[in-house]
Amino acid sequence: MRIVIAEDDPLLREGLALLLRAESLDVVATTENPDSFLEAVDAHAPDVAIVDVRMPPTHTDEGIKAAVEARHRRPDLAVLVLSAYVEQAFATDLLAGGAVRLGYLLKERVGRVEQFLDALHRVADGGTAIDPEVVAQLLTRTRPDTALERLTARERDVLALMAEGLGNTAIAERLFVTEGAVHKHIRSIFAKLDLAPTDRADRRVTAVLRYLENTQRRP
Repeated sequence: MRIVIAEDDPLLREGLALLLRAESLDVVATTENPDSFLEAVDAHAPDVAIVDVRMPPTHTDEGIKAAVEARHRRPDLAVLVLSAYVEQAFATDLLAGGAVRLGYLLKERVGRVEQFLDALHRVADGGTAIDPEVVAQLLTRTRPDTALERLTARERDVLALMAEGLGNTAIAERLFVTEGAVHKHIRSIFAKLDLAPTDRADRRVTAVLRYLENTQRRP
């Protein structure tokens, strides 16, 4: 796995590189700004890019814009976005291109090495990894009169775990229920949200997150 890191904090940038190299992963470049990041993507053709949301010069959404551009140049590039906070711009800009090979973690998750590496591998393998805290805040911010109100408490639990990128087996283990029960809940969720069901986890997450995004954007 060839990795490019785009992070303007030198301690975090080098710490990530050391961590990944200790796991025998190939960090081909570390960069500190959007321009050098895109140059590294062009030069090294990485499999995965780890990108900070806020980068120079304004420290607002430069990282997101660079990630969008990198995915435009290399559609097969997996992107794992890191942020100190839940950024609304993420769902609006980056997810617009689809949630395949895409992750969004809060920076505090990096310190939980096993979870961070699991998310990295999940994204590199073509899946999705969304931080549980991000999912929780998105669910909380939706309007009370949206279609989410149709869901039962258990269905909302399943929806949140789907949005994290978990498959049916993992959801069943987390909730201590059978896979059959999870499958039944998912069928019900898609029916209530008027979404076409699919067995592919990345498409499920895309549908869920786009639904959540749309509810946030309603006046």
